Amino acid sequence: MSSPASAVESPGIAAELVSGGSLEMGARRPEDAREIASLLPAGTPVYVNHLPRHRLLDNLPTLVAVREAGLEPIPHIAARRIKDRAELQSFLSRAVNEAGVRKALILGGDEPQALGAYADGAALIREGLLAASGLREIGLPGYPEGHPRIPSSVLEKAFAEKRSLAAAQGLGTYVVTQFSFAPARVIEYCAGLARNAPSVPVYVGLAGPTNPVALLRFAQRCGVSASLRALRTQGMDAVRLVTHTDPADQLAALAHYCAVHTDCNVVGVHLFTFGGVTSSAAWMNRYIASRGMSA
Repeated sequence: MSSPASAVESPGIAAELVSGGSLEMGARRPEDAREIASLLPAGTPVYVNHLPRHRLLDNLPTLVAVREAGLEPIPHIAARRIKDRAELQSFLSRAVNEAGVRKALILGGDEPQALGAYADGAALIREGLLAASGLREIGLPGYPEGHPRIPSSVLEKAFAEKRSLAAAQGLGTYVVTQFSFAPARVIEYCAGLARNAPSVPVYVGLAGPTNPVALLRFAQRCGVSASLRALRTQGMDAVRLVTHTDPADQLAALAHYCAVHTDCNVVGVHLFTFGGVTSSAAWMNRYIASRGMSA
């Protein structure tokens, strides 16, 4: 049960979670960097996605544009989409030296077959090039609703292995979760991490402002259909309620969790933008501005 104090604190905590948060942008739109930089504080982390059939080096201009705009560029690196060690080494060297990259989000990649030698994120970390290139931290994916093709026991084992490999190489780790339409699942997942990996910071994924039809399409691709099915049993009105164009409800639930739990390990939110990066940056800007007014 929440206390009166926590009810008052939650809006302020929500603004803090957004202020400490991040968002993603498309690898093919470096021109967006300046526009979102006009809406966000200097140094805001901006993730650049790694698309299928897209070489890592193709993302370099966008990473450089993010850095030149005064934001922090963080590349997605999808293990199963990398051709070979040479591609990874060349990208890391240039990303660190030309774009000042210090963090990367390490993903398995949802390809049916690995393009090269890296079958999963652990294989990528085990290679040793991430730390050797000058990276300081790596993000690991978290799945509050589980993964559509990987059993939970396998996910847990892989998470522990990746943390162990990273620690042995002096790399810090943090978690970025998949978005969900079920705040209770997200909170349960974060609470589990707080118990089992209390030193690991968590950024909770939110579906940024977008068209509800597009959001449902992306949700089905991203493996969050479990919460969609639960909502559909309540009728389409419930689906529309949660898939509207503002993720404020999910943020409010998360802020409440942090307000009433002293061991809250959530340090920020991460907005999935579905091609609408400017709308997501503007949404973040409103929360960040409200924090400034209440200071």
